[in-house]
Amino acid sequence: MSRTLQTLGLLVVVAGGVALPNLIELYTVYEITIYAVMAILALSLAFIWGKGGIMCLGQASFFGLGAYAYAVAAINFGPGLLALAIGIAVPTVFAAVLGYFMFYGRISDIYVGVITLAVSLILMNLINSTSGPQYRIGDAQLGGFNGITAIPTLAWPDGTPLDPTAIFRLSLILLVACFVAISLFLRTRAGKVVIAIRENEYRAELLGYNVALSKLATFSAGGAIAGLAGCLFVNWGAFVSPTIFALVQSAQVIIWVIVGGRGTLIGPILGCVALQWATTRLGAQQAIQVNLVLGVVLTFFVLVVPAGIAPLLGTWLRKLRPGKSVTTTAETGA
Repeated sequence: MSRTLQTLGLLVVVAGGVALPNLIELYTVYEITIYAVMAILALSLAFIWGKGGIMCLGQASFFGLGAYAYAVAAINFGPGLLALAIGIAVPTVFAAVLGYFMFYGRISDIYVGVITLAVSLILMNLINSTSGPQYRIGDAQLGGFNGITAIPTLAWPDGTPLDPTAIFRLSLILLVACFVAISLFLRTRAGKVVIAIRENEYRAELLGYNVALSKLATFSAGGAIAGLAGCLFVNWGAFVSPTIFALVQSAQVIIWVIVGGRGTLIGPILGCVALQWATTRLGAQQAIQVNLVLGVVLTFFVLVVPAGIAPLLGTWLRKLRPGKSVTTTAETGA
């Protein structure tokens, strides 16, 4: 039933991506596009932390590296597939190098979280210090705290830039593609090893599995997905600044995953969209502090619904099928 619901949900998303831009205003298209982009970022942490058990507190590092790498590549080489490939490759390689020293160095989970968080803050301070005209990569001036502006948008093979509707549809397609790819991977032998390591790392190692290599591959793949989200973010706003590496960005991703359900893939997507929508609506007024509301929401879910939205919905759905529960109990008793 779960797979059926997920399949129906993916079909609805694809159908909405095709039809929705013709039914809503351009501003709403922009708004939903950023929801989809951030959902890809949430999905990257859902894979690393929720499925791989790797506590990454600095997911904004790969998100920001993807954004800056695409911006620099698009200015120097043009906004084509090469720029997109560079935008994904840079955070992937960075995650692989960082992960190699952490996992083969047998650093514990809590220190992995601290290191990734520190790396994110280091990158923010580093990029923030590049405001002079001498800080440039080819024709791309990094701009320091002002960031990089007027970044070229992805273009079709004939050189025509993608319009907002095309960016919206591309973001939804890539979100669905990432979700399907991770789901299929988790059903393979390598994916099951990832889950086994999350459940009991020492037992998996005693059974002969290469724990460090598996965690490194998971960490690198999560960095690639986050980098993809960074590329799409730049195409959405045509701007990137050092604040993309900020602690607030990493904290938001963690909140999305916790609220949605850390052990699921669909949960962080739901949590991301719901909290972004609520933040946007709350940001339109001045009476309530948005960060205070997010803190209350996080505290509520940690204390009352620690499993998250998706597992809670799954429990409700199972309660609607009492016949199967009775059969299962009878079979267990027999």
